[in-house]
Amino acid sequence: MRALYWKEINTFFGNLSGFLILAVFLISIGLMVWVFPDSSVLAYGFADLEPLFVYTPYVFTFLIPAITMKMIAEERKSGTWEILRTSPLGDLAIILAKFLAAFTLVFIAVLPTLVYYYSIVQLGEPVGNIDHAGFFGSWIGLLLIGAVFASIGIFASALTSHQIIAFIWGVFMIFLLYFGLTALVQLQVMSSFALLLEELSLSYHYESMSRGVIEAQNVAYFLSIMILMLGLTVILIRRK
Repeated sequence: MRALYWKEINTFFGNLSGFLILAVFLISIGLMVWVFPDSSVLAYGFADLEPLFVYTPYVFTFLIPAITMKMIAEERKSGTWEILRTSPLGDLAIILAKFLAAFTLVFIAVLPTLVYYYSIVQLGEPVGNIDHAGFFGSWIGLLLIGAVFASIGIFASALTSHQIIAFIWGVFMIFLLYFGLTALVQLQVMSSFALLLEELSLSYHYESMSRGVIEAQNVAYFLSIMILMLGLTVILIRRK
């Protein structure tokens, strides 16, 4: 399992596209947090990184499927998938190794945003006058939503042997679970199910955590979605 985990990490950084994906993420978030006037921290004049936590899920919607799209689909296309499945590793161990590798890459992408935290600490008046606990609570929420998106991306990669189709499936499913259910709440015909749809949506639970408050129900929800998606992936690869 460890060997497969490191294989995925090395494969990602073994070509220019991996670095390009991370660069696009950091540039996009940097522009939204510091440059674009509608979301810039500097424009508002408050030592608050709310734009980081508001806009990162939008970028994650495309970034994470780009990370995960090759993990199973490319193996199937190249013919190495069947070889991998004949190894001593079980199906669950294979999927967990790929998921952990994907989450590690998400963590690496998010890690440089701690520089923003240091910058905001220095910009506060007096220096350090920010809600430190709130920031790290929100940052943990960001990692959790990244892990959920990674589990969805792994499932999408198991649906096909074409990585571009896997990417499209990943974006579609993330969009549906994060944005789609919340959008349905606004429809008059769905008003009877509004509360249920809202509580099922990823955005509802993420927005609760992005306020810096870590509640057991939100963590349990994210873990449940991860377990569900990884479990469905194992079932899917056993049937194909």
